[in-house]
Amino acid sequence: MKILWGFLILILAYLLLWPVPIDPVSWQAPKNAGFTKAFATNSRLAELSHINLEGEEGPEDFAINKQGTIATATHSGAVLLMKQGQTSFIPWINTKGRPLGLEYDNKGNLLIADAHRGLLIANAEGELKTLVEQVEDTAVVYADDVDIAKNGKIYFTDATNKFDAKDHGGTLSASLLEILEHKGNGRLIEYDPLTASSKVLIDGLVFANGVTMSHDQDSVLVNETGKYRVLRYWLKGPQQGSVEVVIDNLPGFPDNISQAAGGGYYLGLASPRSAPADGLSDKPFVRKIIQRLPQLMRPQGKAYGHLLKISESGKVLQSLQDPSGAYPFVTGAIETEYGLFISSLVAPTVGVLHNEKGRSLMGVTDIGGDAHSDNK
Repeated sequence: MKILWGFLILILAYLLLWPVPIDPVSWQAPKNAGFTKAFATNSRLAELSHINLEGEEGPEDFAINKQGTIATATHSGAVLLMKQGQTSFIPWINTKGRPLGLEYDNKGNLLIADAHRGLLIANAEGELKTLVEQVEDTAVVYADDVDIAKNGKIYFTDATNKFDAKDHGGTLSASLLEILEHKGNGRLIEYDPLTASSKVLIDGLVFANGVTMSHDQDSVLVNETGKYRVLRYWLKGPQQGSVEVVIDNLPGFPDNISQAAGGGYYLGLASPRSAPADGLSDKPFVRKIIQRLPQLMRPQGKAYGHLLKISESGKVLQSLQDPSGAYPFVTGAIETEYGLFISSLVAPTVGVLHNEKGRSLMGVTDIGGDAHSDNK
């Protein structure tokens, strides 16, 4: 009996006292209306075709250059290219980190937000250079997404300046730590190539994620994943320097955001919200205890395909879903001449909603098989 009591005391001491990397704060999660109204459940995303990545996984983002070449990047650090007229992605360079957000500049250079290395740039020959690894005397810990304005200024997110993806089990694990803590360690950063200087535009974000310029270039939009919302930072006009909410209380965790042709934006919801996580939003002590539990006992993301299209004002224009999660953890999309290319945090394929030209080029309705992956 003494042994049993001793064992129970040890367990209790562990749950109450063992050091953890998070220092949670109390907040109040908005009530989740779930998949209702504009977000009503459907299976429109189940129509995807798939481009197999031949052993690579996690095509997080896309970029297209003036020649029609599409770039994506994967968990291995590889940047893959699919040139115009081709039907598969071919390895190009490897950053030796975890490249996430991608964007071509008007000179054909590829900007890369690398979660391990900061903001990088690769020229057409594949030569890599670091642009930003520090801002305002602090390190860029988790570069996540990037976009470039027509005037050449670059906007990128440092998802969390506390939880390094390399040291905390990868990009997904680090993001969960940031969201569970909920202090707001994320930032939106502006980099000016003319002066090689950078500055923080917004800080205190709970996992600063996708970023895109507005169509009129007057503002930049940024996803705050941990608060289920999209924010707008005004660069010009009477509201210059202020922040407003574009859309909030989303039914999932927003990941990337990109311009849609003709107006509006595509927005990937990587996973539905977690009821246990929301229920513990105002219980930081309990969240700290949960962090001491085995990983399988903590709140987990759910494989559920979900892509939104929203208007400039945040109205939901389209909600494409696949409740089966056959193409899981959707991060975003980009429009191409062949249809809508859809990205994923973990899938071994690129998802495609082909238009007629795309179907004609590919010749088949499905390329390369199963989109499931166990690498989370």
